[in-house]
Amino acid sequence: MMHFNATRKVNNREVVCSQFSLISFNNYRTRFHLTSFHVGMVMVGFLMLFVLGSTACTSPDSSWERVAEAGVLVVGLDPTFPPFENADGGELVGLDVDLARALGRELGVSVEFRYLGYDGLYDGLATKQVDVLLSALVVDETKQDDFAFSDPYFNAGQFLVVVREGSTINSYTDLVGQTVAVELGAEGHVQVIRWERQLVNLTTLPLNTAEEALAAVVDGRAQAAVVDHVSGRLYLQANPSLQLLPEPVTVEPYALVTRREDGALLAQVNEALGKVEESGELGEIIGRWLD
Repeated sequence: MMHFNATRKVNNREVVCSQFSLISFNNYRTRFHLTSFHVGMVMVGFLMLFVLGSTACTSPDSSWERVAEAGVLVVGLDPTFPPFENADGGELVGLDVDLARALGRELGVSVEFRYLGYDGLYDGLATKQVDVLLSALVVDETKQDDFAFSDPYFNAGQFLVVVREGSTINSYTDLVGQTVAVELGAEGHVQVIRWERQLVNLTTLPLNTAEEALAAVVDGRAQAAVVDHVSGRLYLQANPSLQLLPEPVTVEPYALVTRREDGALLAQVNEALGKVEESGELGEIIGRWLD
């Protein structure tokens, strides 16, 4: 005898949501002398009931309800990446830390931080040690089968940096005949090599670090530098003669991460993030740590 079942484990018990037997159906067919047409129609009906029963077994997403009832959002991070998160002095501080607390206020819950090594961040989320990750993580399409990313809160990509006074460079198209300093092997280096194929007499000046590339602009060895957003903003703190052009060269978005199935929690996080950004608080947090 063949049975079709739709089951789902609920509280560690396997619950049968729908069932029918081919033996029972064959007996029904013999008793009422069903034609092939009727058989087909009845089979379609059975299959529809089976599918609907399986769908009905899907448990609702209670991820946000769980956090709201606990009153705590558990945030996983690697506290070794200043200025985003750092606990070297004993106290956890940083851009991501301030952002997490701002999101907690919008969500109406407290925030608990749990330290995870960088290589263990996604494993910690997958094994439900934390509710979300907030640790300067770039949106990674290769992980989207198991995890979901929030709206971005910071672009860590490459930017053009030029002198504040007297520069005629407003975008990469103005780099004809110019020298551009880059960090050797970084994404900015790759991008400027691409520009060399498009722009006449563009010269690339590779140096060991982003700071050395920026120093080359200060001392006049280069008319521009292409460096990552964080390095550029931090260098400008002590070198106000430089400016970061507003248009990014590349986009490398940082975002929060949830488990793929926690859509309700992700929706709440995105809503709170939007409010923090609209109020200007996100910009204030970024400026506090990078300017």
